[in-house]
Amino acid sequence: MTKIFMLLCLLFLVASGFVNGSIKKEKNYDDIKLFELKKGDLTLKVTNWGATLVSLILPDKNGKLGDIVLGYDTPTAYTNDSSYFGATVGRVANRIGGAQFTLNGIHYKLIANEGNNTLHGGPRGFSDVLWKVEKYVRKGDRPLIKLSYHSFDGEEGFPGDLKVTVKYILGKNSLTIVMQAKALNKPTPVNLVNHAYWNLGNHNSGNILHEVVQIFGSKNTVFDDNLIPTGKISSVKGTPNDFLKPQIVGTRINQLPKTNGYNVNYVLNKGKLGNKEELKVAAIVFDKKSGRVMKLSTNAPGLQFYTANFVKNDKGKDGALCLESQAFPDSVNHPNFPSTIVTKEKPYKHVMLLKFSTKVPHAFSKF
Repeated sequence: MTKIFMLLCLLFLVASGFVNGSIKKEKNYDDIKLFELKKGDLTLKVTNWGATLVSLILPDKNGKLGDIVLGYDTPTAYTNDSSYFGATVGRVANRIGGAQFTLNGIHYKLIANEGNNTLHGGPRGFSDVLWKVEKYVRKGDRPLIKLSYHSFDGEEGFPGDLKVTVKYILGKNSLTIVMQAKALNKPTPVNLVNHAYWNLGNHNSGNILHEVVQIFGSKNTVFDDNLIPTGKISSVKGTPNDFLKPQIVGTRINQLPKTNGYNVNYVLNKGKLGNKEELKVAAIVFDKKSGRVMKLSTNAPGLQFYTANFVKNDKGKDGALCLESQAFPDSVNHPNFPSTIVTKEKPYKHVMLLKFSTKVPHAFSKF
């Protein structure tokens, strides 16, 4: 009788989707909501599914409002997203080679979802779960929304319980995104990323090959044919990846047949103080037609520049670029990379500050 009971329990767990420590929960569409923040000419929309940035509306140089974030028409559409549009990605964003790592002498096998590797936290990463809304202030001096998620020990193979929060805060012509995580019982790798796809000309204005980008990273992490870092760090000078001076995105993109476009992690130059808490300018984007300028500052050591090369059938495929401030990909398998290990004594904090204007920086005036 006991064996029959245990067998029935096992069948129930399989039917419920408990596989390798990952529980596939049913998607309750009634719980998926859209939240709006508004300050001045800026309007931001966020959904609690994946703590996802859905849209950001702001004026161009003529005062015409437009949405500069690619995405879907309804919040529930994000439950079937395969391109991580606007999502909060984790527990570890980007790739982990071989879907495995060793920490404190313990070998952890993750769930592979890109060949033999783990991408963006696994098949059920933080972008594919319902987050709890802890605070919501729609208007006023400091409009914000704070969302949280409890990642359980063993989720997608990662060790330890993890409390994660993400805040979206609107300022005067600015958006601040603050991602924090606290390990509750075991050390664990953490690398949270906001995966917004940007088009400063408006989300439906065509491709971004004409947009001008400057990236403040003089080096990049070298990767193999599977986009897994080799551990080497190389100078960008004299390569198509060199954006130390402003460059039009489409000028050299055809020189990158291996990745069919830009998909590279930059080692960001250190700021004046050179410490982890300081926000340093990572990138600037300029769209001449709309006149919009976006400046990204962050405390993260790296920046992934991605031109939506692998987006096939999703909306917005013709016009997107991602600027994902982050830890280096596969850091957990490369001791020479900045550590991504979070403990009870060493929590995680990642800040992105996005400033918007129509004032063209001097270095961009020739375009």
